[in-house]
Amino acid sequence: MKKTFFIMLLISSFITAHKANAQVNVNIGLQPAWGPAGYQYVDYYYLPDIETYYYVPTKQFVYLNNGRWVYSAGLPSRYRTYNLYNGYKVVVNQPKPYLHHSTYKVKYAKYKGSSGKQAALKNSKVKVNNGGNGKGAVVKGKPAGGKGGGKGKNKHL
Repeated sequence: MKKTFFIMLLISSFITAHKANAQVNVNIGLQPAWGPAGYQYVDYYYLPDIETYYYVPTKQFVYLNNGRWVYSAGLPSRYRTYNLYNGYKVVVNQPKPYLHHSTYKVKYAKYKGSSGKQAALKNSKVKVNNGGNGKGAVVKGKPAGGKGGGKGKNKHL
């Protein structure tokens, strides 16, 4: 009887410990309706047409205004006619990607003016310079069911 109890206790503690280590980052419900379909988690979208970022967790646009990055619930008046549903969006799971704006601007300039349905990419990457420390950060987007991609560790601006 003691042996059976000990085995059951050991099994239940293993199952409990195993469950406690499982952590999944999913923000599907937070993503805007105009975002590309198929991504389980997104920190930012980069919108090449208007050189603007959208931070999904706080539902804020991040754009340059007089040389400063501004955070706003809506787009500035100069983009009031921009259609978020038709423009190209780049999934960026890196903290504060706007600090590396020149990299994104060059890398995704070819998508300016692109419209229509956008497919989820298996794994999109761009290397950016992180302050001359010799290491580049990798920007990844992870579509549902795809391989690769990042968890998006930045949770604040």
